[in-house]
Formats: sequence, structure tokens, C-alpha cells
Amino acid sequence: MPNKGPLPPAPAGFEQIKRRWDNKEGCVVAQILPGEFYVTPENEKIQTVLGSCVSACIRDKVFGIGGMNHFMLPQTSERRLNDGNEAVVGNATRYGNYAMEHLINTILERGGKRKNLEAKVFGGGKIIASMTNIGLKNIGFVLDYIDTEGIDLLAQDLGDIYPRKVAYYPTTGRVRVKKLQDLHDKKIVSREIDYGKIIKDAPVEGEIDLF
Repeated sequence: MPNKGPLPPAPAGFEQIKRRWDNKEGCVVAQILPGEFYVTPENEKIQTVLGSCVSACIRDKVFGIGGMNHFMLPQTSERRLNDGNEAVVGNATRYGNYAMEHLINTILERGGKRKNLEAKVFGGGKIIASMTNIGLKNIGFVLDYIDTEGIDLLAQDLGDIYPRKVAYYPTTGRVRVKKLQDLHDKKIVSREIDYGKIIKDAPVEGEIDLF
């Protein structure tokens, strides 16, 4: 049904996330961008568009509290890794852990239980043929992380060459995925390139606010 009043307040800590009312579905839609995440206990839809980035959709299946993140591992050169630069060595793993832990810890802080967590993961497409396949690294990381943490992985749609539009409904766990056939969507490509530049070789804790 149409929304007859103002949007309900955003969950605490997520006031910066773009939200709107979807008349067709009768719920609030939260749109997340690269480097963002969102957690809600309400009947809301969380959506994003992925290229080589990945999103983990995680929820407490008992209490219906869940959320989605959207992240990419930073790329760096083998030379800098071999040089032992403190800000770079292991940064990809630290960053990925940081991205996942922010999502999971927020779910737990809002009343979720670790034993109830389930996950679905998406993205990691090779959408730019000339670029290194960071998507594969993102896929490997997110699958290893979920396995290591012992979280039930219910579904995945990873890899290939297509961008994806993903919509997640945390209260039910339902996900809708649409593969976008236009491989040359300049907005998706430029957004991920800009995001990659921001996080490249940056330490997880520092001047750059990654989340």
C-alpha cells in the first residue's frame, strides 16, 4: 500500500544510508553503495548493484534481524607486499575481515545470535575484461570467511561477467538477483574504480573511514 506518512527513522547508526518508500512492495528500501552496509530488524528491502564487489547477506533466521554489506578487497602490487610495507602486508585480509565483522557484530548487537546466522553471497563478476580479476579474490575471501566462521551458507551467485542487482529481505531471508546484460554500464564501472582508488593500500584503521 502507498506510504501515507514520512519514512520511519533509520536504524541507529545508519542515518547516512539512502532510504525511500517503495509503493509497489509496500516497504522501505535501503540502497547501499560500495563500502557501505545496513542492518535492520524491520520489514525492509536492502538493495545494491554489484560488479566485481561482493555482498554478503546475513541474518539471524530466528529473530529476523539481518543486513547486507558491499565491499571489495583492496588491490596492491606484489612488490609492495614483498617489501614488507606495514600498511599493505595482509591489508586485503584485514580489510575483508573488517567488512564482514562490522556486519555480523551489528546484527549481534541488535539482538541476533551467532548460532542462528545464515548467509547468502553475491557478486564478484569480471565486468572489465582489461582489469585484473579482483572479483575472484573477493569470491575466495568471502567463501573462506563464511566457512571459517561456521556460518550456514544457503545460496550463492558469484563470478561470471555480469553486474548484478541484488535485493535482500532480512526478515524472511528472500533474495532477488537480476543479472544486468549491459556490460558497459559506465556508472557501475566508474563507481567501483573510484572505490578501489580510495581503499588501495590504505590501512584499515586510519584517516579513511571505510564504513
